[in-house]
Amino acid sequence: MNTKSKSGFSSSLGFILVATGSAVGVGNIWRFPYLAAQNGGGIFLIIYLLLVLTFGFTLLTTDIAIGRRTREKALNAFGAMKSKWKFLGKLTFLVPLIIMTYYCVIGGWVLKYATVYLSGCRDQATQDDYFKSFLSSHASPIVFTLIFMAITVFIVYFGVQKGIERFAKVVMPGLILMIVGIAVFSLTLRYTDSNGIERTGMQGLMIYLKPDFTDMTFSKFLKILLDAMSQLFFSLSVSMGIMVTYGSYVKKDTNLSRSIKYIEYFDTGVALLAGVMVIPAVYVFYGTQGMTSGPGLMFVSMPKVFNAMGNIGTIIGFVFFAMVTFATLTSSISVMETLVADFMDLLHMSRKKTSLILGVVYSIASIIICLGYNVFYFEFTLPNGQSAQLLDIMDYVSNSFLLPLISFLTCVFVGWIIKPKWIIDEVEASGDKFSRKRLYNVMIRYIAPVVMTILFFQSTGIL
Repeated sequence: MNTKSKSGFSSSLGFILVATGSAVGVGNIWRFPYLAAQNGGGIFLIIYLLLVLTFGFTLLTTDIAIGRRTREKALNAFGAMKSKWKFLGKLTFLVPLIIMTYYCVIGGWVLKYATVYLSGCRDQATQDDYFKSFLSSHASPIVFTLIFMAITVFIVYFGVQKGIERFAKVVMPGLILMIVGIAVFSLTLRYTDSNGIERTGMQGLMIYLKPDFTDMTFSKFLKILLDAMSQLFFSLSVSMGIMVTYGSYVKKDTNLSRSIKYIEYFDTGVALLAGVMVIPAVYVFYGTQGMTSGPGLMFVSMPKVFNAMGNIGTIIGFVFFAMVTFATLTSSISVMETLVADFMDLLHMSRKKTSLILGVVYSIASIIICLGYNVFYFEFTLPNGQSAQLLDIMDYVSNSFLLPLISFLTCVFVGWIIKPKWIIDEVEASGDKFSRKRLYNVMIRYIAPVVMTILFFQSTGIL
């Protein structure tokens, strides 16, 4: 039986919405605002935008073009281009293989908070130890993780057009509307603290947008640059096989150059709006001290902000966590689809059977990750000096170690082995002009490999 996927996107719009949905994930919403606040506001934004238009565009174009030209998923695409480079496909395959062990766990956390606000129990979420006690409980995180996993598998089970594309066409417009709505609401906020100091959402917006050059040094600039580059991986879903897989579903007459521009614009726009949603709201009620990193921003700071809003905070809180749930789900679906597509080729099984088997396997893996906060709890020091447990270790291996390594090897492979013309010809295969091909040629051959090497050394603690 030939199980090689013959499915594809029904239209360019479907491809753009699905690819954007993959890129718009929880990293955009909790990680981007924190990094912007920590790294000088407008300075980070300017650097990030420049990186999106250079590095992001280069890596995104490479992945999608490889997928469309080879008609292969990431596992086999590089081998199809050059047999000696088949190992790069295997490395790329490892990223979603690892990410899927914990991504639905995070999705479960978000889903839990959405149900808290749906039930009107926002006061519970504002307690200082609520998030910690939720993580350390044995049953609740597992239940919500399995629900989130089931939804992910259900959508992938029905295939590209009937499952993933149909879901994206319904969810993405609503998701963007919710983000815009909350962002506008954040700007209207106004609060006077116990010291009589009034803070407004517009003041918070200026903190977000205005470049802060205070104590700027070369080492600090390098840190901002590397943080922005690291965010690119989270944001655009590059170098993890997802865009190669989606590229293999794209029709030959699709204008790749234009589609990639739209993906860049939509994803970057959502990331910027995430900052407008979060930073002004946190600033109004808690000043600059309210910004914390990672999960603390979403699961500790934001519930306190919603509580300070009064009764309307329950509604806004639910809309916010529902929106984050949808964003996390679109990314989770993309990771699962990449794995299903690869395993269909590896095991020669149908999509439905493969989806169900992987759903069971990753449900077990996710349960183990959940138990890493209680039964299997331990602390491990990563090479970059950070303390970690199970979820952090999996995240480090996939995002901090493998992604920059894969990106470096991909740049070397495309830039110097098969040559950039291979990619450029595919982008122009539809008869449309690739206006940024000169930039692509310089980036993929010279600039990107150097920066990826620095990022790899920094992420692994060597620098």
